Amino acid sequence: MEAVVVDAGSKLLKAGIAAPDQAPGLVMPSKMKLEVEEESQVADGAVVEEVHPVVRGFVKDWDAMEDLLSYVLYRNIGWEMGDEGQILFTEPLFTPKALREQLVQLMFEKFNVSGFYDSEQAVLSLYAVGRISGCTVDIGHGKIDIAPVCEGAVQHVASKRFEIGGTDLTNLFAQELKKSNPSVNIDISDVERLKEQYACCAEDQLAFEDIGSSCQQEKHTLPDGQVITIEKERYIVGEALFQPSILGLEDYGIVHQLVTSVSNVATEYHKQLLENTMLCGGTASMTGFEDRFQREANLSASAIRPSLVKPPEYMPENLARHSAWLGGAILAKVVFPQNQHVTKGDYDETGPSIVHKKCF
Repeated sequence: MEAVVVDAGSKLLKAGIAAPDQAPGLVMPSKMKLEVEEESQVADGAVVEEVHPVVRGFVKDWDAMEDLLSYVLYRNIGWEMGDEGQILFTEPLFTPKALREQLVQLMFEKFNVSGFYDSEQAVLSLYAVGRISGCTVDIGHGKIDIAPVCEGAVQHVASKRFEIGGTDLTNLFAQELKKSNPSVNIDISDVERLKEQYACCAEDQLAFEDIGSSCQQEKHTLPDGQVITIEKERYIVGEALFQPSILGLEDYGIVHQLVTSVSNVATEYHKQLLENTMLCGGTASMTGFEDRFQREANLSASAIRPSLVKPPEYMPENLARHSAWLGGAILAKVVFPQNQHVTKGDYDETGPSIVHKKCF
């Protein structure tokens, strides 16, 4: 049985049999719907409550995570009770040791897996483009991770994590749309879809400041029939990544953060890291974002200008969205056949702490 790869994010869970040249077989929301019965509402039936097991990259509700993985592995992947296979998880930057141990414990004690491995998303994303050294800028739903990677090892001292992400950009977009459409009530799920459809980046800061007078107006009909207008709001989403003050943050933009992160690594690695920069996450697919990032990088005061890695032609489209999963599929083809993974015997002998010795 082929190994399964799971990349569980705050918004989406990606899972499937390890196939390095194919997109994950399953992409679904990282949430569970629970029925909560309350006495006052028995007559109307149960109340449905949404539970999000993963918040800003880390598992927060282990019971819900167990239910979600059970649905994924047994009902979608096709595992059978008593005949579970091997599994590899992608791991966000700065995952606490306790969470790593809880995951391996869940897999062996609840799911009875035959083998386990996990690896950091930054390393896996670079594997997906054929690199073992480089720097990833991962803009997820709930966080932004910037991680220099040297010879397959994340340089944690130089890495940065920001507690903002796609969800914060969605909220910003909602606020801006409300200002220009005060009489329209827009559900946040509709805002999310509008962001994915309309959000884009201006060529540079000057172009963003000039947009007010030249932006073409678009009219969009919401599912409930309400009509909204979208103008310069579409540009503010991307601009916030280059001017965090828009989000109320006193911080530098994303390109400056990348350069300062790499500056904390030994000088001999700077060229290799900056010239192999990779953008990951759904937000990185925003129209104009890659061009704006490269333009800002070309203006950088750094002696070595960051340049973006182009994905191999044989890899699936939308590589940025699935890069960690695809890298996991590549790694799974190595660690399990070569017995570099955590086995049931390893776990029984050492306990959950074995994950720190065998998965790095």
